[in-house]
Amino acid sequence: MLSPHEFATLLLVKDTPDQLQMDRAELDALLERQLVTLERIASGNKRPQLTDGDWLVQAVARTH
Repeated sequence: MLSPHEFATLLLVKDTPDQLQMDRAELDALLERQLVTLERIASGNKRPQLTDGDWLVQAVARTH
């Protein structure tokens, strides 16, 4: 089960991945659970993107 902070971070990855601080502990937890992955972009930086976390965000959106 995700903590409220982890779920909020999952939503940030979905909506504004470029504005997310990469040193967040919640991001590490999402990476460990394979809900998020890091994509290397053209600038050489890494940007988080949803993987298995996408179905979770969609499921919660359907219930509300």
